[in-house]
Amino acid sequence: MNRVLITGGAGFIGSNLADSLKSNGIEVRIFDNFSTGRREFVAESGVEIFEGDLRTDRDLLDRAISGCDTVFHLAANADVRFGWDHPFLDLQQNVMVTLEVADAARNAGVSDFVFSSTGSVYGEATVFPTAEDYGSPVQTSLYGASKISAESFLAAYSTAGYFRSTVFRFVSVLGAHYSHGHVIDFVKQLVADPSKLRILGDGTQTKSYMHVNDCIDAVTAVRSQNDFDVFNLGVPDTCQVMDSAKWIISQMGVDPEFEFTGGSKGWVGDNPFILLDVEKAKQMGWTAKRSIESSVRDTVQWILANPWILEKV
Repeated sequence: MNRVLITGGAGFIGSNLADSLKSNGIEVRIFDNFSTGRREFVAESGVEIFEGDLRTDRDLLDRAISGCDTVFHLAANADVRFGWDHPFLDLQQNVMVTLEVADAARNAGVSDFVFSSTGSVYGEATVFPTAEDYGSPVQTSLYGASKISAESFLAAYSTAGYFRSTVFRFVSVLGAHYSHGHVIDFVKQLVADPSKLRILGDGTQTKSYMHVNDCIDAVTAVRSQNDFDVFNLGVPDTCQVMDSAKWIISQMGVDPEFEFTGGSKGWVGDNPFILLDVEKAKQMGWTAKRSIESSVRDTVQWILANPWILEKV
């Protein structure tokens, strides 16, 4: 890699990726509309910033991507919980935008296209840990449906010979610059009122999580050996939401009463059990180094050290 474009480069994963690549002497450009990305994350990064909307600012996108050999396409609508409030948003921001970026990459002669997908594409899987070749799962969220659709478009571009695509299906990611998800929701509640904590569902939802540093290690090093390939990324372990809640209150030094909304899911489309098979990525030389507990605690520390992020949520 010599010059790269990161879409969504002011976001959680994107800003961490930009910092990592920049520190290794790679010329970094980011494209972001700052709707969820934070200027604070890139203010001192030394990267070239293109501010615009990937859905409408094609000329700006073409300028941003010109001369880049690699595109990391991270920009997306990642709000699974409220997807049904805006049912066309995932189509527009996750499918149509991916097609726009892919076509710009084709025209610019980009050789490598790296795409952030999600473990949510497996729906409510029945095989655990779930491998990349797990059947044709029924989608349980508009977010998952949009990501698997975007993957399919990239596969078509790659098999047509335009660029190599490497797709990463993440579990939920934690760490510095974290700004969306249950950890920040819980911390914000407890800062406002340390006497109680409201938990969606019954607290038994079982998930896997991964530290952002482990995520960046993978997306910068692991590459498809074919025109198109998919890799799961995550920790080969799980925790229940209640485990995470207990680590958070321990880190904060509070002792709240728990309130549950009930049921095995926190919202429509919340898959109650997620554990991905990451053997394929491990065979490429990558492995997660941080435990789920240490990732949760590290995230709480970062949020408390940067309380301004709570006002942005």
